[in-house]
Amino acid sequence: MSALFRAFSNLELDQSATHLVAPNSATGLLLAARSQESPLIIVTASSRRANELKDELETYLGTESVVELPPWETLPHEKLSPKSDTVATRIKVLSHLDTAKVIVTSVRALIQPIAPIEVPLLTLNIDDEIAMGALLAHLALLGYLRTDLVERRGDFAVRGGILDLFLPDQDHPIRIDFFGDQIEELAWFTVADQRTFEPVLGGATIYPCREILLTDVIKERARYLTVAFPEVAEITSKLSEGIYVDGMESLQGLLRDDLHSIVDVIPNNFQIVLIDEPRIRSRALDLVATNKEFLDASWSNAAQGAMAPINLTAELAGGGYFTLDQLHERANHWSSIDPYAGEYSDTEQNLPLQSIPEYRGKTEGLIADLQEWLTENYLLIFTAAGPGIVERYAKLFQEAGLPVRLLKNVTSGLTRDAIYVLATPIEHGFVSHEFKSALITEKDITGVRSSNKDQARMPSKRRKAIDPLELRPGDFVVHEQHGVGRYIELLARTVNGISREYLVIEYAASKRGQPGDRLFVPTDTLEQITKYVGGEAPTIHRIGGADWQNTKRKARKAVKQIAAELIQLYAARMSAPGFAFSQDTSWQRELEAAFPYVETIDQLSTIEEVKRDMERSHPMDRVVCGDVGYGKTEIAIRAAFKAV
Repeated sequence: MSALFRAFSNLELDQSATHLVAPNSATGLLLAARSQESPLIIVTASSRRANELKDELETYLGTESVVELPPWETLPHEKLSPKSDTVATRIKVLSHLDTAKVIVTSVRALIQPIAPIEVPLLTLNIDDEIAMGALLAHLALLGYLRTDLVERRGDFAVRGGILDLFLPDQDHPIRIDFFGDQIEELAWFTVADQRTFEPVLGGATIYPCREILLTDVIKERARYLTVAFPEVAEITSKLSEGIYVDGMESLQGLLRDDLHSIVDVIPNNFQIVLIDEPRIRSRALDLVATNKEFLDASWSNAAQGAMAPINLTAELAGGGYFTLDQLHERANHWSSIDPYAGEYSDTEQNLPLQSIPEYRGKTEGLIADLQEWLTENYLLIFTAAGPGIVERYAKLFQEAGLPVRLLKNVTSGLTRDAIYVLATPIEHGFVSHEFKSALITEKDITGVRSSNKDQARMPSKRRKAIDPLELRPGDFVVHEQHGVGRYIELLARTVNGISREYLVIEYAASKRGQPGDRLFVPTDTLEQITKYVGGEAPTIHRIGGADWQNTKRKARKAVKQIAAELIQLYAARMSAPGFAFSQDTSWQRELEAAFPYVETIDQLSTIEEVKRDMERSHPMDRVVCGDVGYGKTEIAIRAAFKAV
């Protein structure tokens, strides 16, 4: 528990209250307080909110105490498979429930069915003895794909006594060097040049790439389904042979009869806390309805074929989402934190917490409030995302005559005679006039959040957010799973009395002479869509067709060719002499700290890499330093912005 949390520990929570009423900005603090009583599963309405809340809780409780359980990117009855890194992260969390303290998740992950983990997890360490053939068979069972060159998560390649393996929960692949049946070396290597850069410390745990593994029991079940239900034979015939198929998870209701929910597997002492319960219930109803539409639509399309299908809707429905009421009945401890008072007057506690006033960039009002709060002996903490912004506001407060204490970390008790300024990822602040405490963030002042945080994902996972208001009918967009389509309109639909907005995307018709298929994408899942940026009008893909997969395969092949050319160019540059710059000086570090903007993780990484190259007489120095007169820091920053 951090000292920042202890600074606000004077809040008195009614232990009998199952519904707390407080502004969203105070949710992280209240959950940190609740976590001292028992482990928590915290449920939000969206994955984005879950990620933000995880960052806040790490500030209060520490990074070791908080984990996030992600949902599938696909619906249970959508004929697409979730990504391997998502599956590995889910299994990692579910396999450590006995030691978990706080699990943050979205309602989509909460109602997602879970298959039991049937294969024991294997951890590799140096000097371990394991036969190469047995390890390869284990990887094949876990859904890994054997390739000539490891490039993506879930790939592995064998060259003599060397095994390259890209674990789905890691950012870099691992090279395993065998001497006979003994592991002699474990090292990380980069995909770009296939070179190792540092040893693996603490071993490497191999997590599955699929939640449904093709064990002997599942393969036998697939053989039965192939004969009994020819409509699914295209998938089940391959599964019976031990071949993983994209979209096989859509048949999990037929393949398994032991699916359960996360409520069924958590220890009894866990509390389930819903953040903004009315919104979560609305989202859950919509997810269940949308998934049912996918299930019904798949059988409707099948009915147009030559073979009249047997209706398997009832059997397949067993692999769909649970309802929130079903989970509520099974849960031992169920509570919520809502921004508004509701209908739970008997078990509700309205906390004396308010949101920070909206200053809209007017620092005069902020200074006046801070002066008044200091006079009344308030505990005051100001926080921003990056150290540069923190120092700028510290100087602003000092110029206004306010006492300021600049901190890197809160390691001791705080007094009430100054404004404490530090960097944290907390989005919004709050004030309690009853307890005389206030937490102010940069976003409370400007309304705009500057962030130096980036997701720890591979470059291929990063995408620019799309604004539906900027789209015009006829614009081409790219869906992560379905490919290129044409934007039609932004439409409001009502399902079970709940109205939501959807982006309507039109794809090519599944049958000649028929109108194009349309996909309704909820506005809270827009992270799966990007705007098409190609120069020419693209070909519209078909939903469920192979065109999009073939396009991505060709793109990966082209990238591989470019990478080979870059490696040759890099080797030629390495053979030429360069000039070594001196290491950073104190003046240079002071100049960098005064930089008025917050760099992204990519930019910081590029700056450090360029500096290291320049300090060891790398030929890259001659290339980057073509602009005479620039200092080393400016050269590195320019290179970072060009790279990103």
